[in-house]
Amino acid sequence: MEKVIRIGTRNSELALWQAQLVQKSLRSLGYQGEIVEVSSTGDEILDIPLHQIGGMGLFTKTLDIAMLQGKIDIAVHSLKDVPTQLPDTIVQAAVLERAHVQDVLVYKDDLDFLEVTTGIVATGSLRRKAQWLNRYPTHTLTDLRGNVNTRLKKLKENNWNGAIFARAGLERIHLLPPEHLVLDWMIPAPAQGAIMITALDETKGNTAKSILQACAKLNHRETEITVAAERQFMRALEGGCTAPIGACATISRDKISFKGVLSALDGSSQIEVQKQVPLQNAFDLGTICAEEILKKGGTALMKKIKEEMKLS
Repeated sequence: MEKVIRIGTRNSELALWQAQLVQKSLRSLGYQGEIVEVSSTGDEILDIPLHQIGGMGLFTKTLDIAMLQGKIDIAVHSLKDVPTQLPDTIVQAAVLERAHVQDVLVYKDDLDFLEVTTGIVATGSLRRKAQWLNRYPTHTLTDLRGNVNTRLKKLKENNWNGAIFARAGLERIHLLPPEHLVLDWMIPAPAQGAIMITALDETKGNTAKSILQACAKLNHRETEITVAAERQFMRALEGGCTAPIGACATISRDKISFKGVLSALDGSSQIEVQKQVPLQNAFDLGTICAEEILKKGGTALMKKIKEEMKLS
């Protein structure tokens, strides 16, 4: 394949790191790639909570449009930001091997505030806020938007005790400070720590087919299976509504284990599910776990979440 593959990405430091990883990986296989930076609405509007300006898909729509307009050949995304339903003619071309999935608390002075009732923690994620309040119901949660660098800067400038980040994002651009705590009790966002490449489907001609074949060589099968289960779980629960949903699947030999949670927005309640099945049964595991959540009170909780989101 002689064509230079145009790699679309957001222009944050983390997004560029991810695009450069794809570029290097393609180059190692004999393909040439050119990075094309595209600014997204989610990066430009920082003074409004994420769920109020579109939530999931906000960071990907601009890249989708650029691809459909022929300005880029592939797009590189943090998979946790990608809607479970892709636009027509755009497909998942590859999922790279996953990094750490955990969230971390970056703190300013010490962790004493975890033992008292007056902590102030920053996050722009409904999921992180809900799970934190479930564990620390008397703490105050404040909204935090922006790229990783911007959020770390805001943490330094404000009187917060700490802020919650994805461990993988901080590690990838070497910004994980010593003052951090791995939140191994917090169930991550579906597909957290994974990178997805999207491209046009084969109906767009031989060039699209060749690009898909190139990207397929970067696909990590185990990651593809686990994030598919997590995203299936999210899709079955959400019904188009942004909600505090956590999910994590892992593979060990011939088994796949799944843990999922649906939280009330204020953290006052959580419904959890855990299952382990043979790997050959992974195909519908996410849906089965979502159905169990719904039967255990999730239907009523999702209705309440949707009503509260309309009022926020």
